[in-house]
Amino acid sequence: MFRPLSLFIGLRYSRAKHKNRFVSFISIASILGISLGVMVLIVGLSAMNGFEKALRDQLLSVIPHGELEVVSGSFNDLDKSLLSVLAHPQVVGATPYINLSGLLQKDSKMKALQLRAIQPKSENSVTNIEQYIEQGSWKLFTGGERQIILGKKVAHDLGLAVGDSLKLLLPEPSENNRLKAPKVIPLTLVGLFEMGGQVDRTLGFMHIEDAQNILGLKAANAIAFKVDKVLDAQQISRDVGYNLKEYMYIKSWITSQGYLYQDIQMVKSLMYVILLLVVAVACFNIVSTLVMAVNEKRGDIAILKTMGASRWTLRFIFIVQGAFNGLIGSLIGALAGSYVALNLTAIIKSFEQLIGHKILSGDIYFIDFLPSELNMDEVIIIACTAFVMSVLATLYPAWRASKIQPAQELGYSH
Repeated sequence: MFRPLSLFIGLRYSRAKHKNRFVSFISIASILGISLGVMVLIVGLSAMNGFEKALRDQLLSVIPHGELEVVSGSFNDLDKSLLSVLAHPQVVGATPYINLSGLLQKDSKMKALQLRAIQPKSENSVTNIEQYIEQGSWKLFTGGERQIILGKKVAHDLGLAVGDSLKLLLPEPSENNRLKAPKVIPLTLVGLFEMGGQVDRTLGFMHIEDAQNILGLKAANAIAFKVDKVLDAQQISRDVGYNLKEYMYIKSWITSQGYLYQDIQMVKSLMYVILLLVVAVACFNIVSTLVMAVNEKRGDIAILKTMGASRWTLRFIFIVQGAFNGLIGSLIGALAGSYVALNLTAIIKSFEQLIGHKILSGDIYFIDFLPSELNMDEVIIIACTAFVMSVLATLYPAWRASKIQPAQELGYSH
């Protein structure tokens, strides 16, 4: 009997106009504060989720998840080593490759670059770089022809077009620390790729047979592989590397690109803390609203007490009143945040067109748009957390309401 009474009176107090307009203002401010905090938290986390998805789907599609590189020389038995790598249950694909670092030269222009000498047949089992090749493809790669595929930005910097010739300058090993002239390798540009970010400016591809001839290697000196769980790539790389006998460097994408993922996780954590504090501040407005509402309703509370209302009945009245504000604020924030998160990319593109400036530069980041991925589990958690915080904010004013003495309020004396 008492709980429905508490619910009825609490909802009536929530909808009723306050005698003091300042109380009404603070009540509305508390709802708007909770809504804004919930909305911004949902939008911010959706943007971070979008970056995380773009990292997995785009950057990690062209960067091997794990790499094993022999310290000196090449693999003694490459085929056996490849089978050993592929035997690991969490390895999806593997391919041999050779790393070269040198200078590309076209007339008087030069560019430092890391070249990745690949085996075209098996490269697609590890990376999806071929889908970003705008001119040419792996099919144009034939061993012995000394061909190269470059990022469009590198080709633009050097003034190159598909079919042009260029030179690769490689350092020559020297004895007694004496300087030697670099080895000059003539190459032909057969393709251009554009993925976005720094990869376009730092990476190029050539055929593995050409690299073996240039460096005088019997086989590849490195193996790249793809794993089924990218976040476990570091541990999987170690497990795979320890099964091989060669003395080698063990690397994963976390070694070279992990800072991006760590930055995303750090920003998400900070966003949780900061924006939940914003919601907490909004919930404190509920405390102020209810304290003033209790002072305003002291006579009503005294009458209810004389009619037999228990302390918990009175407490539930004001808990319901405060929880109502928290519920409305959480729902409005969740709906508004979900709508903005689902349309965030389009909203930011419209804003970029309005100001005539790109917020994200494709030259710096691996994407040139603001991604967004709404996670409904996070929306529910955020909305529920805000609601629980608003309910907790009602406990002190509700406790104060239950302490009011009817005799003092109604003018009776003992």
